[in-house]
Amino acid sequence: MKGMNAGTTLRLGQNDDGRRLDKILRIALGELPLSAIHKAIRKGTIKVNGARQTPDYRCRAGDIIEYRHLKGLTSPQKRERESIEHSQRLNQPFDSSILLLETEDLLFINKPAGILVHDGADSLEAWVRGYLSGKLEESQAFSPGPLHRLDRNTSGMIVFSRSIFGARVFSEALRTGSVRKVYVALLKGEMRERLTWSDMMTRDAALHKSYISNPNAAQVDAKKALAVAQPILSNADLTLAAIKLETGRTHQIRAQASAHGYPLAGDLKYGGGAAPEPYYLHAWELSFASQLFPDVPLDLVAPLPLCFLEKVKSTFSIAESDVYSMLRQFRF
Repeated sequence: MKGMNAGTTLRLGQNDDGRRLDKILRIALGELPLSAIHKAIRKGTIKVNGARQTPDYRCRAGDIIEYRHLKGLTSPQKRERESIEHSQRLNQPFDSSILLLETEDLLFINKPAGILVHDGADSLEAWVRGYLSGKLEESQAFSPGPLHRLDRNTSGMIVFSRSIFGARVFSEALRTGSVRKVYVALLKGEMRERLTWSDMMTRDAALHKSYISNPNAAQVDAKKALAVAQPILSNADLTLAAIKLETGRTHQIRAQASAHGYPLAGDLKYGGGAAPEPYYLHAWELSFASQLFPDVPLDLVAPLPLCFLEKVKSTFSIAESDVYSMLRQFRF
């Protein structure tokens, strides 16, 4: 964005290609209501490549949007200064080892436990935007963001978009069930065989807690929750289990594991008792039914956090190499 005698210009990049003019401006000029943007387009206060356009004009990479005298909009100089300050705040001191794979379109990250994915200067999203600052082609309507969820105290694999194309392809793969997610959890109790958990689940937004519904009680807001749990290591007290999610409900593993008698160790909210960590749950593997991109493998894994790994080693008297060998060899 540059201040000019004739006004202010926005140059569009590849990630803006094909998007509606009013949608791009709604993001780029977020201080203005959509009605004010539409009015400015109709009056010719906002132009594309020097000409008037309609709000539904499909923009192209390389287009130049120019506007002048938009009431209620911060000056270009102040917006640029705030943008620089914001970028500097986003450069968070996370260890770069959390980055598992970077391609033209996607980032695969091994999220540490205890860090929020969204919201705030200390979030993973802030770190990603700081890391990518200056690396991406300029865009007015796209910013990198997470493509699925992980709770604050869940560690492991999470994918961020690096382009709008990457976001669309990955999101479509999620929608069609072409993405498989496997978690590793330390559960209380001895699990001796593979279990399938099929439940109806409700969510109490006020309490931030999910519940398994009584199968004999009709609940309008209940949603299907399906997961498969396979013990990898177990003793009389604890089980290291691989859990494949077939659905993606909030707190699904935590609520279902508890309801079926195997709460996560340390998960006080769901009956797991006290432990050195809030709970032990790690997004271990992400795999795809078919190749998403030439530079993205069909299977990716995220190493366990040190505290999780040490707990497994001490609980089951097993070497680190054996832990990873067992996890890599296992397949649902």
